[in-house]
Amino acid sequence: MTLNARQEEIKARFIEVRGTWSPSWESILRLDPEFLLAYLDFSAVPWRQNHLTPQVKELIYIAVDANATHMYLPGVRQHVRAALDVGVTPAQIMEVLELCATLGIHAMNIGVPVLVQVLQEKGLRTGPAPLTERQEQIKAEFTGNRGYWNPFWDDILELDPELFAAYTEFSSVPWRGGSLEPKVKELVYIAFDTAATHLYTLGLKAHIENALGYGATAEEILEVMEIASVLGIHAVTAAAPILDEVVDEVRAAGQNGGSGR
Repeated sequence: MTLNARQEEIKARFIEVRGTWSPSWESILRLDPEFLLAYLDFSAVPWRQNHLTPQVKELIYIAVDANATHMYLPGVRQHVRAALDVGVTPAQIMEVLELCATLGIHAMNIGVPVLVQVLQEKGLRTGPAPLTERQEQIKAEFTGNRGYWNPFWDDILELDPELFAAYTEFSSVPWRGGSLEPKVKELVYIAFDTAATHLYTLGLKAHIENALGYGATAEEILEVMEIASVLGIHAVTAAAPILDEVVDEVRAAGQNGGSGR
């Protein structure tokens, strides 16, 4: 379908502001150009303010799209390409993916305190036991590798130190190497903890504190949240092309004498 003058104008503005275009945007443009314009203005806020570098912005988009609670793969592909275009290295992108892979531990961060509470309510636990030498060693390793300790780790360390030791090793890999500064690593954690598909507030608070400690500004952290806040558009980018396709199929069936149902 040929675009009209208004649609062409919006498309040109979108490419100018965001530097990219895809078939998903084309479908939205055809179906509701004014909605696409409103989304452009919404999503462009962190690009107008620029507290984060373009490189870090693209890494934050990747963190939002690639983490296990969202996994919007068209967005991953788009922002991996955009990140490479602005000079991010494949190793740095891999580092972000490794940081995102730690999200699964939140099953323990949420579940273990509930387990402890129930055990206490049923008289099966009277309180935390003193840490053994092995547990103290694991805690020191985690703190040394990750640069912090939070009380929400305490119960996990007590109840299953070997699981926590394995997690310490797993989560420390991107902290022992790579070229991303610690502040950026913490911003990545903030991105997926604050995203609407995860909303892990315990981790969010801890990583905001860590990011500030590494020199992040409130404006940079807010910009991470602004990037994560546009995640809802994926309802449209995923479904609008399907709507576009099915409408074309129904019209074609009608023209060929079908029922259109």
